Amino acid sequence: MKITLSHYEFVRKFPDAEAARLYLEQRRWNGTPACPHCGLIERIQVRKVAGFYRCLSCKEDFTVRTGTIMERSHIPLDKWLYAMYLVATARKGISSMQLSKELGITQKSAWFLLSRIREACGNGRGGGGMLSGIVEADETYLGGKDKNRHRSKAEHLTGGKGKTVVFGMRQREGATRAIVVGREMGFARLNRELHANIKRDSLLCTDEAAAYKSVEGFYHCAINHSAKEYVDGIVSTNSIESVWALLKRGYYGIYHHFSTKHMQRYVDEVTYRLNEGNCAVHTMDRIDALIAKTDGVRLTYKALTADA
Repeated sequence: MKITLSHYEFVRKFPDAEAARLYLEQRRWNGTPACPHCGLIERIQVRKVAGFYRCLSCKEDFTVRTGTIMERSHIPLDKWLYAMYLVATARKGISSMQLSKELGITQKSAWFLLSRIREACGNGRGGGGMLSGIVEADETYLGGKDKNRHRSKAEHLTGGKGKTVVFGMRQREGATRAIVVGREMGFARLNRELHANIKRDSLLCTDEAAAYKSVEGFYHCAINHSAKEYVDGIVSTNSIESVWALLKRGYYGIYHHFSTKHMQRYVDEVTYRLNEGNCAVHTMDRIDALIAKTDGVRLTYKALTADA
């Protein structure tokens, strides 16, 4: 059975904003509009303009955009849906410059649109229960190379110092979670994230970093990378390291840079594609998972651009 939908097929499926609206309403309300303000479905009045409704109970007007990342956006719904398609299917992501050309909108609008979709990708982060079984944990460092910085901004630091730490956990044949930590990750934060996301008595696979040796509550096995050891029976960190490889391919090849302020959204986008947006799942199922995440999420331009 075919599980992928080509760009051509997708555009044929949603040729205009009306087709996109009907699809979004079906996915969100299952054919029966519900007031996003009070939740009632009994007293909904259809307005003269297609897609507009009024709740006779709370006297509020609404559309399928209300209470989602699309609220108050002037971008047509078919362009929103196509942007979700691109985010769900672009393995390493899509830049705002490229999206602006695909949709025929400004780069500023494309960046705002992508930021809101990434905000939805992180909706329910950590949901789906605790990770269990065999879980791999590792950290990576994101930030430009010191040699590429301007002389006035060079920090002359080695290794991961001066970069932003991203900590990740991946259940073998299961879900992936990743959290932007900041410049440093002490034992207290490491221990807290592990116990918040992984069931006790799971098998924890890590590298030989000393911090993991003090963690309690898990069966812990370490792989010694410094000794050129990468797999020892069932023990390895190859799965979580493949997540970092994918994240960095997007960082260097697509975006070239993203600030620490917005980094969690980019990380959430990558983990969404690995979880609900897995390429082994039918294209429309991936998009449906993303549509479901948009409900109850709002990100204004003022909040997006505010000082951290």
